[in-house]
Amino acid sequence: MFVPILGTSIPKRASDKGLVSYHLHDIRASATDAHKSVDDKPFGGGPGMVMMAPVLCDAIDTAAAQDPRPPMLVVMSPQGPVFDQQAAMELSGQTRVMFLCGRYEGIDERVLELTKGPYQARELSIGNYVLSGGELAAMVVIDAIVRLLPGVLGAHDGAADETFADGLLEHPQYTRPREYKGLAVPDILLSGNHKVIAAWRKEQRIKRTQERRPDLMK
Repeated sequence: MFVPILGTSIPKRASDKGLVSYHLHDIRASATDAHKSVDDKPFGGGPGMVMMAPVLCDAIDTAAAQDPRPPMLVVMSPQGPVFDQQAAMELSGQTRVMFLCGRYEGIDERVLELTKGPYQARELSIGNYVLSGGELAAMVVIDAIVRLLPGVLGAHDGAADETFADGLLEHPQYTRPREYKGLAVPDILLSGNHKVIAAWRKEQRIKRTQERRPDLMK
């Protein structure tokens, strides 16, 4: 699932520049039975299957041992705090990040308890909803943090003025043609006065944030 995303656009550009490297590990490779089982029925009963602690912990240790740099373990889970731009900036400052993508009903709680110390394990969610697994969520987080690495983005698509860069939404954007179906580009953007344009854009960012995301203004 990861290959098409990591091999496209900005994640690929970052890898081609040598600014980041991606390593994928199959959890089933750590299974010990003939069926390569990674889950079992939950103790106490209930629906679904739970991913087993021995398999997951072995997979984590195996992946961690392939690089001398200690990783921060991020467990994608709807029970974690919701991912935001601040979290993206924090993770982009890490030397190495390992994502654990669960499936089924969830993972054995002991995995989190055993990895908090050696791997700084933390749960992370991308929203208040449930997905089939943590893979899509991990890809969202990877894309958000890779674009923040120094040298990944060029001047034409820099992150400094993007939505949430300073807690505000981005200002309205326009390109050619100057008029389309009766709607014209604001004259101020054609004035050539960069100081005035910057002030207008800041005003628009505040106004747009107040109108569309008042929660951010708090």
